[in-house]
Amino acid sequence: MPQLSGQIAKDIRQSYTGGAVDMYIPTNEENTKIYAYDVNSLYPAQMENNFMPIGRPIFFKGDVRISDPNAFGFFYCKIIAPDNLEHPILQTHVKIGNDTRTIAPLGEWYDMLFSPEMDNAIKYGYRFEILWGYKFQHKILFKNYVQCLYNLRSKFDKSNPLNYTAKLLLNSLYGRFGMIDSFPDITIFNSEKSYSKFMKDHAEEVMKIVELGDKILIQHRSNEKDQQTELYGNLETHNVSIVIAAAITAYARIHMSQFKNNSNYNLYYSDTDSIYIDKPLNKSLVNNKVLGLMKLENVLNKAIFLAPKMYYFETIEGDIVYKVKGLKHEVELTKLDFENLLIKQSILEKFQDKWIRNISDGNIQVRNDLYTLQVTNNKRELIFNENNKLISTKPYKIADKDIVKV
Repeated sequence: MPQLSGQIAKDIRQSYTGGAVDMYIPTNEENTKIYAYDVNSLYPAQMENNFMPIGRPIFFKGDVRISDPNAFGFFYCKIIAPDNLEHPILQTHVKIGNDTRTIAPLGEWYDMLFSPEMDNAIKYGYRFEILWGYKFQHKILFKNYVQCLYNLRSKFDKSNPLNYTAKLLLNSLYGRFGMIDSFPDITIFNSEKSYSKFMKDHAEEVMKIVELGDKILIQHRSNEKDQQTELYGNLETHNVSIVIAAAITAYARIHMSQFKNNSNYNLYYSDTDSIYIDKPLNKSLVNNKVLGLMKLENVLNKAIFLAPKMYYFETIEGDIVYKVKGLKHEVELTKLDFENLLIKQSILEKFQDKWIRNISDGNIQVRNDLYTLQVTNNKRELIFNENNKLISTKPYKIADKDIVKV
């Protein structure tokens, strides 16, 4: 497995965009049920039987597929999305002001892509101009690892620690490969003189300054070390491999793309490994014992989706489930709260206790903070009806990573 660093790692990391989480339709009509499905171990399923990049990368310029139609690796491309996709399947990072968003847009842009994800997108009408990239050899690496741990997990009940341990090892390995291997240095200065001398020569490298009584702690990056890494490769071994992490997450997005733009049902919401639709899936796609197939988690009488990781459910059994990312579940929310937030420019304010640490003072405080809930347009453009009620969303259109009005 390639342990890459420097510019190659930075280039390939552009394709590491994570799972696709989007809200498409905010709520279901009366007498319409929502079927909530999760993939049974999405990332391990993709690790088990898919080819992973191995060996030394080979840099190329131009369209490598002309000379090598089966070239495998990471390609920097001009991407042209079809205009008619309701649920675009390729993600990219877009900077809006000081915020960086990950969206699945329409339009044209340039980006780094894993070649199997590019090939899958061609089936949906995407067009590509390959400009440069890195070729790799490929091999199935994780079959024995996944099968061993999945078999171990299946032998024990969910309450058993071995089941949970096996689950963690299966689901978290890909993220370990994707860790950033450029770690900052920390220096503690005992005198103002030594601190001032350091700042005079290295001020541009400083990331954080913390006063610790009569001492000063500085977190900083070493430009000299970065330059050596660029010239000679990584001088340390951190046991990470961004190409493996990027490949696994790309295969996961490929797997989930089959449930988008599907005329058999309406898609209300999708998360990294789940979908919420208004009809049952074909039975051939559902089996909660088989790795990579779907399992039916819930059937819902009512669902309200306000944004990624922000929703309210009423199950057919009468259970109420709600989630708001960043808000503790101890904070009570009601169906009416969520329904009111469907109205344009509505907000809901809640207070919650948060633990705040102060390194300089060496203490931890419990603070009652205000949390504001509202519908967001971070991922897709919101569509309201004549009564200012949110009824749908549509993808943003971009030109070279700038959002354009349509």
